[in-house]
Amino acid sequence: MQETIQTTDALSAESVKFMVDNLWILVAAALVFIMHLGFSMLEAGFVQKKNVVNILFKNVMIIAIGLLTYWIMGFNLMYPGFAEGSSGFFGFAGFGLTPGPDDMTAAYADYTYWSDFIFQAMFAATCCTIVSGAVAERIKLIPFLLFSLLFVAISYPITGAWKWGGGWLHANGFYDFAGSTLVHSVGGWGALAGIILLGARRGKYTDKGMKPIPGHSMPLAAIGVFLLWFGWYGFNGGSVLSADPELVSKVFVTTSLASAAGIIGSLIMSFILFKSYDISMVLNGALGGLVGITAGADVISVPGSVLVGLIAGFIIPLAVSFFDKLKLDDPVGATSVHLVCGIWGTLAVAIFGNKEALLIDGTQYGTFGAQLLGIAAIAVFTFVFAFVVFFIIKAIFGLRVDEQEEITGLDIGEHQMSAYSL
Repeated sequence: MQETIQTTDALSAESVKFMVDNLWILVAAALVFIMHLGFSMLEAGFVQKKNVVNILFKNVMIIAIGLLTYWIMGFNLMYPGFAEGSSGFFGFAGFGLTPGPDDMTAAYADYTYWSDFIFQAMFAATCCTIVSGAVAERIKLIPFLLFSLLFVAISYPITGAWKWGGGWLHANGFYDFAGSTLVHSVGGWGALAGIILLGARRGKYTDKGMKPIPGHSMPLAAIGVFLLWFGWYGFNGGSVLSADPELVSKVFVTTSLASAAGIIGSLIMSFILFKSYDISMVLNGALGGLVGITAGADVISVPGSVLVGLIAGFIIPLAVSFFDKLKLDDPVGATSVHLVCGIWGTLAVAIFGNKEALLIDGTQYGTFGAQLLGIAAIAVFTFVFAFVVFFIIKAIFGLRVDEQEEITGLDIGEHQMSAYSL
């Protein structure tokens, strides 16, 4: 009788844990969804008011494209079930969702198959939202949406499979907890390809030097950053893939402190470079800190997270100035925040990561060589893929709006409406 009671209690405890873990994954998915609202507000604030409808339209379409393509093929392309001992470079488990008999129980994981899908799907569109802001104010709508479709459906899942799907980078010790490289740098490399082929906005770079084109609403941009920070608790906290109280709590702390330090770092460096208190730099500094800690939020110590965020904050103004010198026009600073800080955050795992925590099943993850290999491989694949896709679209449909439409604004040219009635 006593043995029966103990067995029942044990099963009950397991059931409760499974329900709590599953609920946390779903809450985290909802928080990541909120990040799309954050990106929308940030990008809307950083563009001119004549292009606000256009940037909002793209953000709405990206989440639709991301969810649907991830359902159709992305999920099974990213998690193809590589065979033991295979190279783990490319695989595909078939179209649509294919739940098995154990996918609604703890035999699957600490959460259901459906929770797994929706959490991962919320990540999928994020990389293209990064591209959206970088190419804003001069790209045609339909060509951009076509690029987004191909980028999210094919490029993002393939490189994601190399690590998160158990592919060759995972086998070689590459570590990226929540996506400094796999999400943020992927979006940054796609953005860079688009910027190069599009060219700068009209009047941005002149014979007299660089002419700032300020965003029309810093309040909207600030709201966007706070929403992104809020959503990042799901982005990083959910990547624990359970409701483990100690690890989720630690991830919340490292995420928060890195972002705070990013603000301070960008404030200091932007004042040194520009002798001004630039709100756009400080806002991007918060995001730079978040991107930087994303690769190692679970394995980097609390003091280490502050250093990671502080250095990311230093990087932001330097990277913005660097891209401007190359005449690579990025209205929202996406390449500086997501590409450069994504690279930094991935390398930071090798510098600040806890080596004991990174020793998994006898393999030492997160070594400097493994991190460099992952950064380089994903950079080459993603940039080449994005450049070729953008190039083909440009050759067939054209990529940039005409000069008159750029002057008038894409809201009128593409959507026949304005964001503001007054």
